[in-house]
Amino acid sequence: MNEKANSALEAKYEAQKIAFGPVIFQVSVALRDFGILNYLFENKGGASVDEMHKALDVSNYGLNILLELGNEIGVVERKKNGNYTLSKTGYFLLRDEMTRVNMDFIQDVCYKGLFHLKESIQNGAPEGLKELGDWPTIYAGLKDLDKKVQDSWFAFDHFYSDDSFPEALKVIFQNRPKHLIDVGGNTGKWAIACCRHDPDVHVTIVDLPGQLEMATQHIKKAGFEDRISFEPINMLAPKKPIPKGDVIWMSQFLDCFSEDEIVRILKHVSKSMEGNARLFIMETFWDNQKFPAASLSLAATSVYFTTMANGNSKMYGQEEFLNLIEKTGLFIENEFKEIGISHTLLQVKK
Repeated sequence: MNEKANSALEAKYEAQKIAFGPVIFQVSVALRDFGILNYLFENKGGASVDEMHKALDVSNYGLNILLELGNEIGVVERKKNGNYTLSKTGYFLLRDEMTRVNMDFIQDVCYKGLFHLKESIQNGAPEGLKELGDWPTIYAGLKDLDKKVQDSWFAFDHFYSDDSFPEALKVIFQNRPKHLIDVGGNTGKWAIACCRHDPDVHVTIVDLPGQLEMATQHIKKAGFEDRISFEPINMLAPKKPIPKGDVIWMSQFLDCFSEDEIVRILKHVSKSMEGNARLFIMETFWDNQKFPAASLSLAATSVYFTTMANGNSKMYGQEEFLNLIEKTGLFIENEFKEIGISHTLLQVKK
């Protein structure tokens, strides 16, 4: 009986954390951005509200409301003498890069738009995107986003891909491809990494004109404009085939599309695959993760796609994704797991 009662009390407590979720999130952001968490990190013995007020120029009133809730949710700990210390959870909010990137992404890119989630699901469109600008998808507006929003978007996107580059490069260049087609090349980071890895490779980036404009700037700065070319193609409505190459590369690209769109894109790509050409697809499958924090982050990212990005895509599970590949006449030749933080790399053949 007591076990059931405790279980019910715990469940009710968890329900309140959900009910006050937006408050908890904004208080956590404020504790971080006002420097309160960092102050407690530097003063490991604890600090009083008055000490923090003098050091941080935040009112006693503001400190009290933030710290009192911070104590309730386990971000800080209030001692018997009234002083506060940083908890382990607070440490991760302050110092863990994955947490920082995720938090900035939700705060700067998604927070206001998430109010339109139900509307987005009903309409199959990213109704929250209007909080950032007037575009059909976020990709069409990336280069025109507010600087802070843009920085947080790219930091989020790159965090989950950059760490995988060293391992992925070893796989991709086993057979020394001479021409690599980077579909969805974004800012050109992968193309630049390829050119640094192999002095003989040429890369063609296929993407929307706006993304290619940003990629051009980075590639010129890196000094690879003679080895990286560009092909503006909207893969949702391609008016021409993608260029032929030894390797076609798609990293965190197909999760930006619905199931039907993925099948159409793969069928279009397969038309350019000749001879020993290989397609490499790198994705973060939510059901192929070692740690719960990664699975949670990926499931939450699906809601971003619904509300802010395009209204119809998601982070896919591996089995459902493999079923889509089977519909295209392509087959998986090899699979590489645990690439970087959370990626799976699929080697696909026609």
